[in-house]
Amino acid sequence: MKKIFVLALVLVMALAVGASAQTFLSLATGGTGGTYYPIGGGMADVISKNLADIQVTAETGNASGANLNLIGTHQIEMAMVQNDFANWAYNGIVMFKAPYKNVRAIASLYPETVQVIAMKKSGVTSMRDLPGKRVSVGAPGSGVYGDVTAIMKTLGFKLSDINADFLDFNLTTERMKDGQLDVGFVVAGWPTASIMDLSTMHDITLVEFSDADIKELIAKYPFFAKDVVPAGTYRGIDKNIQTVAVQAMWVCDGDLSEDVVYRITKAFWENIADVQKVHAKAKMITLETALNGISVPLHPGAAKYYAEKGIKVPDIK
Repeated sequence: MKKIFVLALVLVMALAVGASAQTFLSLATGGTGGTYYPIGGGMADVISKNLADIQVTAETGNASGANLNLIGTHQIEMAMVQNDFANWAYNGIVMFKAPYKNVRAIASLYPETVQVIAMKKSGVTSMRDLPGKRVSVGAPGSGVYGDVTAIMKTLGFKLSDINADFLDFNLTTERMKDGQLDVGFVVAGWPTASIMDLSTMHDITLVEFSDADIKELIAKYPFFAKDVVPAGTYRGIDKNIQTVAVQAMWVCDGDLSEDVVYRITKAFWENIADVQKVHAKAKMITLETALNGISVPLHPGAAKYYAEKGIKVPDIK
């Protein structure tokens, strides 16, 4: 009887040790109508399946600004954000009142394209047609709102020049369906689910940026890059649309251990083919572009993995 009790006690202790060895991490993504959510879910699944002692859960979020506030205040371990916002958060500038020096990069993911959707009946055909229109400029604290603010300043417009509404991707397209908006800004990898849904029900256009506007925007805000939404991405879009993009980044709290981040980074890149299956934009996530547009210091665990792969690690202070 005593032997059975001892064996049972050993088993209970072993189970307790096994449970304590499990690491649970959360990854903040974006709204369900955007690109962060499906890709982040795929990232979390791939890491969890390939690391027996680490469980990653993808969480919906309000995207870049809100996600960086969560990272900066140690409320979440990892997040998907825009590279411009990450830099602003790290340095405590623009919309961030204090620097979040614990923000660390794991990888650059894919270009996030500024998609300016207009209802065809609105008559909006260029960025110069925005004054007086009903325009969704992104949810407060989101990357969309930050980008729209920069774009409007470059164009010489103020928010008071438009009838602004502050909505996320899903609400933007829902309001457009209901005839309550003329134009909506969405910053996400194409094709974006909420825009695809809108285009199946209504006639839409994507508004182009002129060469001059792009040149001026990049001169003022170097995190932007010229980009194109290909013809056929959405119903009714039968030509390439010239626009701009920022870069989606995967960041984490610098307090995470070097070993954990190293193993996560390694598992992610060694199984990237599985991530690439979850969304068309995920096909653009490659090891060759893993450090493109990195705007904050790399986490030492991630830096260790890239160094092993012979990839030069940027020195960002």
